[in-house]
Amino acid sequence: MAIWNKDYETIDREELEQLQLERLQQTLSRVYRRVSYYKNLFDKISFDPFEISSLEDLKKIPYTTKDTLRLAYPYDMFAVPLREVVRMQSTSGTTGQSIIVGYTKNDIEHWTDLTARVLSAAGVTTDDIIMISFPYGLFTGGIGFHYGAERIGASVIPGSSADIEEQLTIIKDYRVTVCICAPTFLSQMCEIMEDKGITPAELSLKTALLGAEPWSENFRKQVEDRLSIKLYDNYGLTEIIGPGVSFECEYRNMLHISEDHFIPEVIDPDTGEPLGFGKKGELVLTTITKEAYPLIRYRTGDLTTLYNEKCECGRSFIRMARVSERIDDMIIINGKNIFPSQFEQILQDVLGKLPKFQIVIDKKDSFDEVEIQLEVSQDIFYDEMKRLAEIEKRISKEIEEKLDIIPKIKLVEPLSIKRRLKRKKVIDKRKN
Repeated sequence: MAIWNKDYETIDREELEQLQLERLQQTLSRVYRRVSYYKNLFDKISFDPFEISSLEDLKKIPYTTKDTLRLAYPYDMFAVPLREVVRMQSTSGTTGQSIIVGYTKNDIEHWTDLTARVLSAAGVTTDDIIMISFPYGLFTGGIGFHYGAERIGASVIPGSSADIEEQLTIIKDYRVTVCICAPTFLSQMCEIMEDKGITPAELSLKTALLGAEPWSENFRKQVEDRLSIKLYDNYGLTEIIGPGVSFECEYRNMLHISEDHFIPEVIDPDTGEPLGFGKKGELVLTTITKEAYPLIRYRTGDLTTLYNEKCECGRSFIRMARVSERIDDMIIINGKNIFPSQFEQILQDVLGKLPKFQIVIDKKDSFDEVEIQLEVSQDIFYDEMKRLAEIEKRISKEIEEKLDIIPKIKLVEPLSIKRRLKRKKVIDKRKN
């Protein structure tokens, strides 16, 4: 497959580090002069941004957190006057107050090139017809990919305002070849196709790029088998730029980080100590080309592992493992640290596919109780009670053996769990 920007994506590591240092120097100078938070921080720790001589000097700067950004709401983290900001977007606010992010013309230009890079790595060309099923509002996914697809020269359909059935009709009738969407969207589309008797052969779809939610390798295999297409992962977050931070290439063996725009680190989430390659921890990113909203050592809250072995595709960028867990997703149940993705894996292993589910945690007599609310398909739900009891028993046994938790399994009717772009998997009643 083509490499969109070969000069940068296959750059020699020594040249890349020199480029990173030059861009970092410019960024640190910018934030010191124009963002009061960073000026006060640098002065407090006696850090001179004009004397940085090595990428290692970056580690002298404390981390920027989401709380920092919330306290700066709405514009205190902007590094340019508002008259130079040509667009504003924001986070979803699912983990607290929304964060407003600004873009200059140059920021938009860079972002467009980065998403074109993501699409090109997945094999998208001028011959493709792309359905973008992400929202086009304040969420960065829709419009971010739209600009990148147009940069490549593909035909773009902004389908986000239509419901899934309508989008499926468009995908079929317009001969859409690429779908950009959330995993939940694709899973629901599969169900609708099966209900309506639509086969993959009736579609022209060959590729899907998924984002906004974590998804597993089992999900990839399941959907690829059901739709006869290839799924590609990519990673981004609004605070940094939106989609375009990292992406899978044709080998789909971890995600290449666009290091000409972002400097990655992984740290111990508890101590903040930097970790080496091959060790799982919290991803930290520093932007080195952002003008309106540059961030230094931003703690993303996402857990991953960095690898420096070169990929077969020829790209020289560091790669990161796919993100399936977040620090703020972790739940403590009777003293045990557990992630929703662990429940997800067990359900998928038992049922053969990933169902819609929700975890409800409550406290009774100083003991945490866990209920797994699990949507089952129409045919299973109205099947004999014996089969339902067997499903509940198998799931409960697997969770007890692997997580040392005895849950209550509650099977619920199809479509009874509310659909969202980012589905809330845990309802913690202990916080009420």
